[in-house]
Amino acid sequence: MLNQHSRRVTRSDVAREAGTSVAVVSYVMNNGPRPVAEATRQRVLAAIKKTGYRPNGIARALASGTTRTYGLVVPNISNPFISSMAHALQQEAFKHGQVLLLGDAGDDRQRELELINNLLLRQVDGLLYTSVDRHPYIELIQASGTPFVMLDRVDPEMNVSSIRVDEKAAAFQATSHLIEHGYQDIAIICGPRDMLNTQDRISGWREALQHAGLTVREEWIFATTYTREGGYQAAQQMLKGTLPRALFTTNELQALGCLRALSEQGISVPDELALVCFNGTDESQFNVPSLTTVRQPVSKMAKAAIEMLKNWNNSPDLREFAFDLQIGESCGCSPVVPAHSVKLKR
Repeated sequence: MLNQHSRRVTRSDVAREAGTSVAVVSYVMNNGPRPVAEATRQRVLAAIKKTGYRPNGIARALASGTTRTYGLVVPNISNPFISSMAHALQQEAFKHGQVLLLGDAGDDRQRELELINNLLLRQVDGLLYTSVDRHPYIELIQASGTPFVMLDRVDPEMNVSSIRVDEKAAAFQATSHLIEHGYQDIAIICGPRDMLNTQDRISGWREALQHAGLTVREEWIFATTYTREGGYQAAQQMLKGTLPRALFTTNELQALGCLRALSEQGISVPDELALVCFNGTDESQFNVPSLTTVRQPVSKMAKAAIEMLKNWNNSPDLREFAFDLQIGESCGCSPVVPAHSVKLKR
């Protein structure tokens, strides 16, 4: 292994170790612009890890071994849940004398990669990360040796540190709440179906219906983006067919877009169509009607994530948190001001 105390490790050193050209190392680091054979890619990643290579960074960081910064990469900061998590993470990082550098991928996978490389270049002390499509660039981060915590569910086989709630169980409980009202025809507006969290939320919805002996209607699964526009368009599609009596939307933005589409058609919530959603924020309490929503314990999760980075020992650490059902008016419950929370069964 190279003596890292005598000089900086360069991409040329990595290329020499991997038996490739410097250009190939760059292609692996940047995921292009030219393709690299999988065997060669794995050889380059192994060489990066062996040599301890990091991109050119801040000289002071090289001397001190720390930049007192963490990086945060998120799909889209305009999502209220993501922004609330980012705010909590920043507050918690500041308590520990760290600055949080935000990377907003804007729902673009290539931009996400560029942000990760940029933050690694800046020698961040740790990385907090939620991928655009739940197919994260984990191998690249691992090869850099940078501590990192995933802020969402990832494939367990990846064996990485993460914080999460059981989204399948949360979707089951949210759907069950609708069933407890006596609703039997329940649809779902969900995210893109290739995303792991979408699959979990559909599974929870499906199992709640099956557990209650109700019919699962596949035509009542409306996949769309996790945005207001996505919820609006999915609701318009739903309105072209038989209208369900109740609806589970898999995030707050989708719920808001859906409510707009229903209002345009004069459909009253909850009198004609009841609704619950996932990943609500404080905004849910101030909507009309107020939203019944699953809420994640953002402050507790942020505290745990920063703690995991501070105490990093390179051993995978999975922490799962309880979730709450915040009762609003959209499901048919009596108006409550302010909305209160009910602890869900686990």
